[in-house]
Amino acid sequence: MDQEQYTELAELAGGFIHEIKNHLSTLGLNLQLLGEDFQEPQNLRERRALERVQRLQNECQRLVDVSNDFLRFARIMDLHLEPTDLAALVEDLVVFFGPMAVTDKIDIKCYFPSDLPPVALDRDMFKQALLNLLLNAQQAMPTGGELTIQAARDDHAVVLNLIDTGKGMAPEVVAKAFHPFFSTRDGGTGLGLPTTRKIVQAHGGTIEVQSELGRGTKFTIRLPAAPTPAASLEAPHE
Repeated sequence: MDQEQYTELAELAGGFIHEIKNHLSTLGLNLQLLGEDFQEPQNLRERRALERVQRLQNECQRLVDVSNDFLRFARIMDLHLEPTDLAALVEDLVVFFGPMAVTDKIDIKCYFPSDLPPVALDRDMFKQALLNLLLNAQQAMPTGGELTIQAARDDHAVVLNLIDTGKGMAPEVVAKAFHPFFSTRDGGTGLGLPTTRKIVQAHGGTIEVQSELGRGTKFTIRLPAAPTPAASLEAPHE
């Protein structure tokens, strides 16, 4: 599929999902009004009606969540690339994610060499990719653990590793980890990791996953270093 066909398909999918969301919004509003009618049930029949309305509200919200995730997945097209200090970007994201990590007893450690070359990134888009991985690690460590983020230069590329001490994944789960709509988590849309891979690939990079049940998971992202001399590409820390 060439870029023009991809753009046309993405726009078609976006319009379709937007139309669905409009109907879901109307449905959700009517369910809210119906729920208010049964807010103080007087008998068993009304209590059951309220429970059914609440279940429908939850399903409606799940469809909205899936729609939003799909829109993000479908709209990864043109990137606004800028030479970026990867260490600064990661540190900025860790500061944002930090309160959730503290609450969940997750210790985050970052290791970046001083000579790491800049990489050409769409900063907001790449932050979304990394946030998906941080959330994935958080969900894999429900009782706490350690998340190590480390980077290294490798010839004309930069390698970024995210290693957690979570519950890990079985081989059959690892094989499907990047498949759209595949999820082992209740309520998960199955689009977080596929979106991350799509963003990484849009940057000319690759992402791989290694995991072992009971020991944890390691995601490895490989990105091309910025093609121009580092001296002229120095980007300010965010």
